[in-house]
Amino acid sequence: MKLERVELLHVAIPLITPFRTSFGTMTSKDTFLLHVVTDEAEGWSEFAADPEPLYCSEFVAGAEIIIRDFLLPRVAALPEPTTAAVAPAMTSVKGHELAKAALETALLDAELRAYGMSLATFLGSVHERVPAGVSVGIKNSVPELLDDVEQYLAEGYIRIKLKIEPGWDVEPVRAVRERFGDELPLQVDANTAYTLADAEHLRKLDDFGLLLIEEPLEENNLHAHAQLQKRLATPVCLDESIHSARDAASAIAMDACRVINVKPARVGGYPEARRIHDVATAHGVPVWCGGMLETGIGRAPNLALAALPGCTLPGDTSASSRYFAEDITEPFVLQDGHLPVPTAPGIGIAPLPDALARFTTATQELYAGRRSLEATQAGAVPVPNGWRALLHERMLE
Repeated sequence: MKLERVELLHVAIPLITPFRTSFGTMTSKDTFLLHVVTDEAEGWSEFAADPEPLYCSEFVAGAEIIIRDFLLPRVAALPEPTTAAVAPAMTSVKGHELAKAALETALLDAELRAYGMSLATFLGSVHERVPAGVSVGIKNSVPELLDDVEQYLAEGYIRIKLKIEPGWDVEPVRAVRERFGDELPLQVDANTAYTLADAEHLRKLDDFGLLLIEEPLEENNLHAHAQLQKRLATPVCLDESIHSARDAASAIAMDACRVINVKPARVGGYPEARRIHDVATAHGVPVWCGGMLETGIGRAPNLALAALPGCTLPGDTSASSRYFAEDITEPFVLQDGHLPVPTAPGIGIAPLPDALARFTTATQELYAGRRSLEATQAGAVPVPNGWRALLHERMLE
């Protein structure tokens, strides 16, 4: 497989309603897609983070630079940019897991399409459909929250997740429990909004029989989460603190969590997400697939991950209509509380040309094979630092 072209497309898609969490409010999905073309197939991926570094340290403009100037030169220098070779080629660049995931996933999509293999088969998925949960943002009032939960349950969602923050936690949870009963699978997500000093307050949530409390304390502080878990009956779930299978193993060994939310983009891609799943499953720790308000390009491969045997809790793999009036792909539609796992080759879906054109705000060609190299050799364009080693190598051929 030879890399011929890489294109970056900025997209902005309005959300149906604003989505508020403890770190901010989103009104649109504003990110970029990667489109790779090889001599055998094409591949697509979505950068999962946001324009601002609020949920995590990575952000759209920064990831664009990392991919263009540092990751892509290393991948383009490979004899063949296969999945097995791509991750080792990028290891010298520290961090930037979401940027790495975007490039790796687009290449993986192209490679699997060339083989005629679905991502679900590649990962070892065991289900044809997966149960869908829904994440409910922070609202202006409890009645508004109850109306939204009622609507989502009427649509068929199997599990409800409530975003919480100091001042919006115990009472909203109590109201949802009282209104919809103890049988409703219910969990909360704090997005790092609390400190260990809040442990006694968070213990009040034990009264509501929650599935879990997600990332209550600061990111990467496994010790504090382990101390909190000792004081809570509710299982602690880690999300932002898990960047790799090694992190998962450490968290489990410390009893810093009893559930893991795996977001493939956050951990560097789907092969690493599969390794986290395997580590957790080997230790009897439940796993579920989180979401980052993805378009269909990001949602499709998440469904393949959510169909792994260790993913025993409903994920945030909601229907397209949860966030978008119109998606850039064919919409994913809820059926009896479940979403189907794509079975077509690769990630199993591609953008609809008309929708993609409407939502694309800018495009950049990041790589055009030997044509890019010839242009830099001729001085037609400046040579970014990360391309110098690749350019020198090709000039010696």
